[in-house]
Amino acid sequence: MSLIAYLILLAVSGLFVGALARLVLPGRDPMSIAQTILLGLAGNFIAGILVWVIWRRGVPGIVLSVLCSAAILYLIRRSRGGGVTRPGTRLR
Repeated sequence: MSLIAYLILLAVSGLFVGALARLVLPGRDPMSIAQTILLGLAGNFIAGILVWVIWRRGVPGIVLSVLCSAAILYLIRRSRGGGVTRPGTRLR
């Protein structure tokens, strides 16, 4: 697989996981597509580390990746002064 194809596949999977994480938590989040991709990639990375530490395998499932991304999104909301159902104010 070429590098460009790998990066495109990585961006699409990050967008998919990040979008599902944003759907898990109700409320409107002021995030761009690039931030959603980064959210999905971060959740997938943390899920991969958890799976490797616990089971010594390297492939996390989609459910665990979405849950880790949702947890990151919740922490972002809390840092902005929001909660589970309301995103909080945008930092300027």
